[in-house]
Amino acid sequence: MHYRRLGKTGIKISEISLGSWITFGDQIQEKIAVDMVHAAYEKGINFFDCADIYAGGKAETVLGNAIKGLARPTLVISSKVFWPTFEGVNGKGLSRKHILESIDLSLKRLQLEYVDLYFCHRYDPDTTIEEIVQTMDMLVRSGKVLYWGTSEWRAVHIIQAIEYANRTGLIGPVMEQPQYNLLKRNNVEEDLEPLTHQYGFGLTTFSPLKNGILTGKYNNGFPEGSRAAMENMGWLRDQVTVETIAKVREFVKLAEELEVTPAQLSIAWVLRRKEISSVITGASKMEQLDDNLNAAALVEKLDESILDRIEMIFSGTLE
Repeated sequence: MHYRRLGKTGIKISEISLGSWITFGDQIQEKIAVDMVHAAYEKGINFFDCADIYAGGKAETVLGNAIKGLARPTLVISSKVFWPTFEGVNGKGLSRKHILESIDLSLKRLQLEYVDLYFCHRYDPDTTIEEIVQTMDMLVRSGKVLYWGTSEWRAVHIIQAIEYANRTGLIGPVMEQPQYNLLKRNNVEEDLEPLTHQYGFGLTTFSPLKNGILTGKYNNGFPEGSRAAMENMGWLRDQVTVETIAKVREFVKLAEELEVTPAQLSIAWVLRRKEISSVITGASKMEQLDDNLNAAALVEKLDESILDRIEMIFSGTLE
């Protein structure tokens, strides 16, 4: 396992990390999740990503149980805040009230005194940048959070937060968590990548397999037991278009030619970008975890000819 600095900070995180969205507290049994965290840890993963909204808080509870007994200084644990987690008009967003109430419940579920990374899970147009930065600064200075950042924020709002913090001597955001994969590229490549050099924040990207689409598992429909076959996953099925599947079929052929899996090739393609601190992966089976971890060794083999072929396959991707 290789470790990368989180932007310009001193903390180092595993370049491949394990996320808990949909799986922990929902798709897989707790024992499987616990075993997966321990296996990932033994293989060098130190960054485990979570959020208060995942499985209605159950994902944090499962992750907290999974990391119990592991050496806390060796772990980098994250959570997020924004989506509705309480009843009433103040039960969502990034108001000081919602953030302060949410972090305490997250820490209780995770059984921790602090989280290493805390993300504002979306931009909140109803709360000023000033209030958000001030509140996150409070959390860092209180010791409940070590570093804070954003997730799926537009570049303009990230800049506003960083520059306000710099002007006022407050602790600003040091990372952004965007979606990034072969089918979702423009936000990172056109908007965020230049800012990582200008402001020095790190990227912890999610969905490298585009919810499994890039593995080719949906090339011939939706297999029983797959994520897309779940009743509440209509939004995912809508993404499996004829045009997308045509591209993925060609991508799968390339992976076979290289004698690697499409998942490994997809993750390695993301990892090739040095401004990315970590790629957050998901897994519902132990073999998926092992497959994902083997992607790191493939990065140095992605020469220009391979990258050019990948570009040809996905040319016309506008997202």
